[in-house]
Amino acid sequence: MEPRITLITLGVADLPRSLRFYRDGLGFPTQAKEGDPIAHFSTRGTWFGLYPLEKLAEDIGPQIVPSHGFSGITLAHNVRTKEEVAAVLALAERAGGKIVKAAQDVFWGGHSGYFTDPDGYHWEVAWAPFFRFDDAGHLLS
Repeated sequence: MEPRITLITLGVADLPRSLRFYRDGLGFPTQAKEGDPIAHFSTRGTWFGLYPLEKLAEDIGPQIVPSHGFSGITLAHNVRTKEEVAAVLALAERAGGKIVKAAQDVFWGGHSGYFTDPDGYHWEVAWAPFFRFDDAGHLLS
């Protein structure tokens, strides 16, 4: 298997609300509009999707019980500067997200904070001094 993640999909309770949060609030680019059955966002490197939680659980199988909140997985958005961490957290809060950990220096030498989206999914916003990005925003190895 080639190591690659091509799409991350979040099961959401209210697709139009989540579409507005990510598209209008955070500025994620998409062709999706109100009333579409699924929303995909084109990000740098990996596609990001939203799909009704019940339908996502149904697709996986009858043994899946849909739930919200912390599942042991976080999504991360790395920024170019330490100062951008607080700015992105503030953007998420204005869009309707909840700050669960304010921007602060962290044990691994960077600076980060966390917010949750309207469905309770946790996003880390981080600056890592050892991460470098090219002009297009792609992470350099």
